[in-house]
Amino acid sequence: MLMLAQNSECTSTLTVARLAQHGGKLIHQYRRRCLSVQEERSLATLRLLPTPTLDRKLQVCSRSFQMLGRTLHGSAACHRAVVQFKLSDIGEGITEVTVKEWYVKEGDRVSQFDSICEVQSDKASVTITSRYDGVVTKLYYDTDDIALVGKPLVDIETESTSDVIQEEDVVETPAMAREEHTHQEIKGLKTQATPAVRRLAMENNIKLSEVVGSGKDGRILKEDILNFLAKQTGAILPPSPFGEIRTPSPAPKPPPLAASLRVLAGKDVTEPLKGFQKAMVKSMMAALSIPHLGLCEQVELSRLVALRAELRTEARGHGLKLSYMPFFIKAASLCLTRFPILNASLDESCQNITYKASHNIGVAMDTSLGLLVPTVKNVQLLSILEVAQELNRLQELGAAGQLGTADLSGGTFSLSNIGSIGGTYAKPVILPPEVAIGALGKIQVLPRFDVSGHVTRAHIMNVSWSADHRIIDGATMCRFSNMWRDFLQNPASMLLHLK
Repeated sequence: MLMLAQNSECTSTLTVARLAQHGGKLIHQYRRRCLSVQEERSLATLRLLPTPTLDRKLQVCSRSFQMLGRTLHGSAACHRAVVQFKLSDIGEGITEVTVKEWYVKEGDRVSQFDSICEVQSDKASVTITSRYDGVVTKLYYDTDDIALVGKPLVDIETESTSDVIQEEDVVETPAMAREEHTHQEIKGLKTQATPAVRRLAMENNIKLSEVVGSGKDGRILKEDILNFLAKQTGAILPPSPFGEIRTPSPAPKPPPLAASLRVLAGKDVTEPLKGFQKAMVKSMMAALSIPHLGLCEQVELSRLVALRAELRTEARGHGLKLSYMPFFIKAASLCLTRFPILNASLDESCQNITYKASHNIGVAMDTSLGLLVPTVKNVQLLSILEVAQELNRLQELGAAGQLGTADLSGGTFSLSNIGSIGGTYAKPVILPPEVAIGALGKIQVLPRFDVSGHVTRAHIMNVSWSADHRIIDGATMCRFSNMWRDFLQNPASMLLHLK
């Protein structure tokens, strides 16, 4: 009898071990989804029951687990779907982009707004972010491949409803693509939220216009909806295990050296034009049709050099690096107010001139991606300190290769600081549809005669202007240059014109 009891106990123990091994996951799901607190307590007392009773209970549980496993498997099959994440229309007439870098691989889990990849058009680099929570099952392109707008970019396996599937089948319009996610217009304000977030708000009768978004550019995230709901109900919500992940901007990759190495080895290399090189071809071909007017001038910057030295400490207190460029930009804006024709554009038929109200001054930058011209918007409304702040932001994005379409578009006048590299003179080329551009040389310490005839040290910079000679004559360009030079040679005079 003792041996039989021992065998019975061993059999029961083996049954428990097998169930623990093979049914652990189902037990967890069963408890979480189906069991009440009382049933949990009942299961906890199984070990206290006699062996025959335990066997019967375990058999019942085993059959329940089998049925539950089939139910859960069928449920998962019904509610999980693979959706094609299509490359949205990013506007500006762009139909194809180059995939520069993947931030995910097949099998990775992504959440809404997670970075998927970086693509580069002939106008800007854009980081594509996910619209869904799920698992990446397929990448349609390799690095440096050409991806087509409207075609699948990745496949994402996600818990989906019919609404999600229907929304995914629609290619985003250019208006949507500017923010890479669908928006909702509420009382004239553009509210940024993904379909899943909007659905969550609708299910809880929450108006998105009343929720403050904590995401990039004011996007409303899932946490924002849950926190808003908690404030309304007084509930305390635990931290979500699937919180929004904010992927930091990746460091820029150095340019590939394969072509250079092959050239050094004595082999010719042929590569297609891509991205910004392709854009430069288009813009320079358009610039070739413009008759350029050139003008060169020297500017004595000794007073500006002393003023900047005094203000650099205060600028550091604001976390800013103060260069000479904010002064050059602000002086140009003050002059454009006096000479608005230099802040204009000419239509293709050369029949109409459009005078721009905003002074969106482009600044040519030498970046890892090539020559880019981001714009400081509405300079006429900014202080020199605010211009410096915006310029610092653009320079950081340019160094990281993260300048977006909004930063690179809308320019009305441009300055190219060739002196930052070491150039003294340049012949700048107008960037259509603009009508004027200036190239700034390096600042040199040279001997000059003062008013008393004595030789002194002077900080001299050469500036070269180019203007569209179809609508701008030499006298206008010269008067603009003289006014700009006077502002910089006597920087205190700018105070009389600042607003």
